[in-house]
Amino acid sequence: MRMMKNIHVIIATAEWHQDQLRYRRHRLAEFLKKRSDTEEVIWLCPTPRKTTDHFTTLKNGIKQWTIQDLFPQKVFRFGRYMDLFYKHKLTSFNQYINQIKRKNRLILWYTFPGFPYVADTLPWERIIYDCSDNWTNSINGKKSFESYFRQQVIQKAEERIINKAHRIFCTSQYLHDQVIQKIERPSKSHIYTFENGVEFDLFREKQFPQKAILPDGFNGTVLGFIGGIKSKLDFELIHDVAKKKPNWLFLFVGPDQTTENDGFHQLLNNKHVVWTGSIDPFDVPKYMQLIDIGIMPYKASPYNQAIFPLKLFEFLAAGKPAIGVHLPSTTKYVEQAVYDHLKTNDSQAFIQACEKLEYEKDCSEYIERRIQVASGKNWNDIFEKMLQLV
Repeated sequence: MRMMKNIHVIIATAEWHQDQLRYRRHRLAEFLKKRSDTEEVIWLCPTPRKTTDHFTTLKNGIKQWTIQDLFPQKVFRFGRYMDLFYKHKLTSFNQYINQIKRKNRLILWYTFPGFPYVADTLPWERIIYDCSDNWTNSINGKKSFESYFRQQVIQKAEERIINKAHRIFCTSQYLHDQVIQKIERPSKSHIYTFENGVEFDLFREKQFPQKAILPDGFNGTVLGFIGGIKSKLDFELIHDVAKKKPNWLFLFVGPDQTTENDGFHQLLNNKHVVWTGSIDPFDVPKYMQLIDIGIMPYKASPYNQAIFPLKLFEFLAAGKPAIGVHLPSTTKYVEQAVYDHLKTNDSQAFIQACEKLEYEKDCSEYIERRIQVASGKNWNDIFEKMLQLV
């Protein structure tokens, strides 16, 4: 008799390669795909581009199904959260699922609060909401009629998903508390916190990028940020520090997702700031070897209050000390020469904290301690624990 297997449908924010990064949702999808009890993993996502080919199979075997936005402009993305604007586009997707489900279990994973109607359309065995962001608050923190409208639309969609979900996983205690406020049922026992992790073994490799990245002859301290470069980062802080510490080099690695008003392009005029642009996500461990201190300089905002950064344990797994700014979810990991956290964007306070990490960065005892902290945060272990609860 054939063993019942799982069909996992993951509702994601964008097409697999669009962000040029590997987020928690990408790792979750790949983890599920490798399991022996998995029949299929389907990546259901919005796309701003016009296409006639909504269904494709990625190189990793995951099947991607796209739902086209109303129009390509960002302002029209509200349609992802309102049934009226996408409901009719799910017909072929539902037909496909009904064809392949047979005796398989249907499991729906929301990794952002888009397409809430999907939860109503099929006989899902389980509905899971993996909440990794404060979706109702904008990254840049700016307030306008447009942002207020967006907030209200997303909030309604998220509340529908929260109250449909059999299990809810949050990446920070802040998000956990926010979800509890939105839930209608009296029991809260199905809500759990699982922070972001690290592909530990990858960051133990000691390989460097093939091309030269740092300026010729530079032998000072490199402070590095690796990830999506967005308006949630405090570029003014780094600009001020770079002027005061000319013997330091700031290395930014990742795709630029800012606007001209965010300050990143002005920051690049400083000769002590280097930006590589986008890189292959699997090359991140190589660039980590160029860094002496990992930095996560975030602005103070409701959005950032909820974040648990993907890079924290990656820095530590590579043996690098790290510093965060305005990341309250990380404060419990503060430890001498391992991780420091600031609640202020004062440049002098940032310099003093980094100087201390700079002095202790090469101590073998501290290097081993950083690695030890990260070793208990492996992605596969986190996903295994989550799946046991599903």
